[in-house]
Amino acid sequence: MVCRPCTTQRFRSTNRCKSVRSNRRQVFPSSPSPLRSRNASFPYVRIKMRMDAQIQHLVHLQALDTRLAELRNRLQAIPAQLAAVDARVSNTRQQIAAAKEALTASLKDRKKYEMDVDSWKEKARKYRDQSFEVKTNEAYKALQHEIQHAETQVAQAEDRLLERMVAGEEYERQVKTAEGSVNIVEGEAQAERQKIQAEESSLQQELQTKEAERGEIASEIPEELLGTYERIAARRHGIGLAEIRDEACGLCGMRVRPHVFQELRRSDSHEIFQCESCTRILYYVEPPVAISPDAESKASAAGISANEP
Repeated sequence: MVCRPCTTQRFRSTNRCKSVRSNRRQVFPSSPSPLRSRNASFPYVRIKMRMDAQIQHLVHLQALDTRLAELRNRLQAIPAQLAAVDARVSNTRQQIAAAKEALTASLKDRKKYEMDVDSWKEKARKYRDQSFEVKTNEAYKALQHEIQHAETQVAQAEDRLLERMVAGEEYERQVKTAEGSVNIVEGEAQAERQKIQAEESSLQQELQTKEAERGEIASEIPEELLGTYERIAARRHGIGLAEIRDEACGLCGMRVRPHVFQELRRSDSHEIFQCESCTRILYYVEPPVAISPDAESKASAAGISANEP
């Protein structure tokens, strides 16, 4: 593939990071972005500095930034969690209100149908009394027809009344159930709300601690390198570093050139490299040396830890 252009900027190394930061103007006299590519002959950005200390600072900083992002995301989710708790309580109260409203409407309908039954019964009684006083067959038949109609209306009103009575009993049961559950729901909601608020307080405290720790670590990193890391992290979902795994970038998978890999493996290396593809700052962690069981047994017998050099 075609190598992306880059530039080489060498930084003066000092043993004291505060001195590096206090002399930043003298240490970084070149352009404000010395890490941007200019030379197509070498695909990696190289910065002359003490890699062991600065990479460790960056790795620590990356871990802090990752944790800070997690804390902020969890804190942002807390209002929604509290709203969900309040919604459950509100929903239970709405169920009570709806059941009471339905019960009230059912009682009104019940009274109306009771009045209808009484009214039609009274009409039927009146028509029967009149039927004993009429003189002609036509008048008698007319009254019989009215009596039959009134009795039909009585039967229908009684059916509707029975339906309202059954519905009213169901609404009363719903009201009692909802009233009994609302206390339980409110108690559970209060406990959950306190738990969420306690978690929020703990997260806030940890956030403040991590932010202070980040400030201390960031103060140990040269401004140019810190700015580069932060620009990369802003473009790469908060991740500005990538560990080399199997001679490739552990995040994007881009193969690392052999001489770059060898340089990163050197314990005395003073150069920092960026991935040729994703531009993340690369670092390499030497895997632990495998020790045979016999060697470990001998070392243990000699009183020496197998992990000691």
